[in-house]
Amino acid sequence: MYKFVVKGTAFSSVDPKKVNVYENYLFCISEKGSISKMIAPGETEYESIIQEYSNINKFQELTKGQYILPGFIDLHIHAPQWAQAGTALDLPLYEWLNTYTFPLEAKFADVQFAETVYANLVSNLIKNGTTTALYFATVHRESSLRLAEICSEQGQRGLVGKVVMDDLEQNPDYYRDETTALALEDTELFIQEVQELNKQTPQGVYPVVTPRFIPSCTDDALKGLGELAEKYDVHVQSHCSESDWAHSFVQERFGKNDAFALNDFGLLTEKAVMAHCGFLSDDDMALFAEKGTAVAHCPISNAYFGNAVTPIAKLLHDYQIETGLGSDISGGFSPSLFDNIRQAVMSSRMLEDGVDKDCCSEKRGVSGSSITLNEAFYLATAGGGDSLSLPIGKLAVDYAWDVQILDSKELPIFSDDEPLMDIFQKILYLSRPENIEEVWVQGRKVHDKNKTRLEGQK
Repeated sequence: MYKFVVKGTAFSSVDPKKVNVYENYLFCISEKGSISKMIAPGETEYESIIQEYSNINKFQELTKGQYILPGFIDLHIHAPQWAQAGTALDLPLYEWLNTYTFPLEAKFADVQFAETVYANLVSNLIKNGTTTALYFATVHRESSLRLAEICSEQGQRGLVGKVVMDDLEQNPDYYRDETTALALEDTELFIQEVQELNKQTPQGVYPVVTPRFIPSCTDDALKGLGELAEKYDVHVQSHCSESDWAHSFVQERFGKNDAFALNDFGLLTEKAVMAHCGFLSDDDMALFAEKGTAVAHCPISNAYFGNAVTPIAKLLHDYQIETGLGSDISGGFSPSLFDNIRQAVMSSRMLEDGVDKDCCSEKRGVSGSSITLNEAFYLATAGGGDSLSLPIGKLAVDYAWDVQILDSKELPIFSDDEPLMDIFQKILYLSRPENIEEVWVQGRKVHDKNKTRLEGQK
C-alpha cells in the first residue's frame, strides 16, 4: 500500500544538461514520504492504481495547466538577515556588514525576536518553493536551536549552523563569541541538541559546523571545528574566496588560498558546502573535487558583493564539482530560487561575453562560461541534493517527495500543443510565488495556496 498517489506532468533533472519530462505519470508515495514507484501511461498497472487509490480517497490528479517541479534546495541563507532583506545593497561589503548586518545579528541574543524573524522566514521560503535550506544562524546557541525547531515544526528540511566568530581583532566587541573555548563548547552542545531534535523530525533537521569565514575565526577555533565535524560526522559550511578582500586576507595570513587553509583544518569534507568561491584557482578546484566539497553559487549576491562571476561551467564540467544554488539572503535580496536561476544564466552569459566595451571582443569575455537554463535548474534541485549528500532534489525512486505544484494558467501559453519543454522554460523564467499552488516535503503538504487564501477570508 502507498500513502497516496499523484497523477501529473513533472520535470526533473537527470544530469546538469538533461531534464526529463514525465507526462501524466503516477507518482506512488510511501508511508515514509519517498517515491516508491513511478508509473508511465500505458504500463500494466496504470489504470488499476488510479481506480484503487481513487476508491480510498488517496489519489490526487493535477488539473490542466498544473505541473510538478522538485522542491528547491537553497544552499546559502543567512537566516537573521531576513530582517534586513532589500536594505543597503548599494554599500561596499565591509560597510554593509558593520553598519547593518552585525548590529542586526547581535539582536538575536533575544530568543523571542529570533523566533519572530525565523518563523516568518521559513514560512516565506516554503511559499517560494524552497523545501530544503542550509542556514547560517548567529553566534547565539539558543536562538540557533530555535531556528532548527521552527524548521522541524513547519515541515521544512533544515540544516542549521550556530555561527562561530571568535577572533577578537576581526569581530566587533558587541557581536562575537566570548572565547574560543565557549564557541567550541556551544557548537558541540548545539550539534547534540539538533541531532536529538532530528529523531522527531521526519523530513530531517541537521546541525552544521559553521565558521563564518576564515577572517572571523582564530586558528584554534578552526582546528576545533574541524575536529567536531569529524567526531560527529556532520555537515560543514563557510564562505570561501568570496571577494577580493576576503581572498587576499587569507593569502596574507596563511600564504595560501582559502581552500587549502580550510582543508588544513579538516573543514573540506564530502559534507562541506562552501559559499561563493568566485576566486578559486585551478588547484583549489582540483582540491574541491578530490575532497567532494560542494560549492553554493549565489548569483544575485555575487552581483553586489562578489567582485567577480563564479565560473560555474568550469566547476561543473571541467572539475565535476558538486554545485548548487544559494539565495544568500540578504546579500541577495530575493528569497526565490526562481530569481537566482534566472540570474545564474544571466551572470554566466556576462562572463562569457565580457562587460568592457573598450576591450576587443576576442579578449572581453571568458570562452565556455555560459550555462543553460537546464543547468541552472539542476543547480537549484538535483545539484543541491548531491551537494548535501541527501536523496532529494529529483523525481526518482527512493527520493523524498519534496515537490512544488505550479499553476501555469497566468503564463503566456496559448496553445494546447505547445511543447512541454517550452512550457518548462516559461515556468522557470516567469513564475512568481503566487504561481505555486502547493508545496510538499517528505510526503507532507506544508503549503496550500488555496487553503491559505480561504483562511485569510475568514
